[in-house]
Amino acid sequence: MTLRINDIAPNFTANTTSGMVSFHEWIGDSYAILFSHPKDFTPVCTTEFSAVAKLAQEFTKRNTKVIGVSVDSVDDHQKWKKDIELFSGVPADFPIIDDMSLQVAKLYDMLPADAYLPDGRTPAHSATVRTVFIIGPDKKIRLTLSYPMSVGRNFAEILRALDAIQVTEGQPLATPANWILGQDVIVALTLTNEQAEEKYGALDIKLPYLRYAKATKK
Repeated sequence: MTLRINDIAPNFTANTTSGMVSFHEWIGDSYAILFSHPKDFTPVCTTEFSAVAKLAQEFTKRNTKVIGVSVDSVDDHQKWKKDIELFSGVPADFPIIDDMSLQVAKLYDMLPADAYLPDGRTPAHSATVRTVFIIGPDKKIRLTLSYPMSVGRNFAEILRALDAIQVTEGQPLATPANWILGQDVIVALTLTNEQAEEKYGALDIKLPYLRYAKATKK
């Protein structure tokens, strides 16, 4: 099943390094980032988990919970966390899902195209690709990103995308290319100039269809 933006994120119950988790209940009224990793004790994944650990306070400020998933056991995850903390210098306090059954990987279509080869499979065939889902408090998917196993993710970009989602949430706004928090946003064409000015203040009109305004994150 291919998941699309605005689909309800599939719910599941799974064992994690923080105990049993019912996903929707765990999200609660927060945003959530679900990100998968091909396997424990792998070099790129270790750098990525370290990056997430270092951003813990940034995610908290944004009312966002993060949870990882890998196709290894909780015991392996706990051992791997020690390596992550040694490399990053900070604790990796977010939960990591035990997905040895591939339940979550299949629910979220995280397996590579050759995962179902009948013969000659290697561990790489049952490992998840590097997939990221940003999910809203309403449990709807806001964003998806997928990377091949050879490409490490840029978590500064994921944080930037989260900011953009939260700034524009429920508003007739969009963010321009390379936007970062604090910069002006684009006003949707559903508002006239007068309506936009009443709502957001003075406009910076670049083109009749490209109008910038200041906005603050709700």
